[in-house]
Amino acid sequence: MNAQHHPAHVKILFDVENEDGTVDLESLWAVPVSNGYRIDNIPFYARGVACNDIVAASPDEDGMLHFSGLITASGHSTVRLWFRDEADVPVVRDYLRRMGCASESDLPRLVAVDIPPTVPYDALRKFLDEQEAAGVFEYEEGCLGQDGQDSGSVGQ
Repeated sequence: MNAQHHPAHVKILFDVENEDGTVDLESLWAVPVSNGYRIDNIPFYARGVACNDIVAASPDEDGMLHFSGLITASGHSTVRLWFRDEADVPVVRDYLRRMGCASESDLPRLVAVDIPPTVPYDALRKFLDEQEAAGVFEYEEGCLGQDGQDSGSVGQ
């Protein structure tokens, strides 16, 4: 996603609750559509939303858009990977890309992964569980959009 070439994109702010109860904000790119805003990048921290979901947002007193609800789930899922060793990041990202998943990196060892509905999540989860058991990374399921699975689960 390159906002410089897409002037119709807007930023939507999402509240992200930390373990200590404090709240931070994550901003996600979105495209205005007739019934809300379509998320156009992979969430790193926001839970319960994924790429291509249609969401509602309301402006604050400064005109900044804040997430106010999910309108339509896209069927995409989001997982976050926290790598033990930064050297493993490119190899895993390449494997995920070959499976049909997009990914973005925020910190050198943090990767957010978009799993489209065309990628069978059970096969991907097997890979995630194997890599986690091998100590390559820990993973967290931020949003599961396929087969009505719950969002917000943590890897085994």
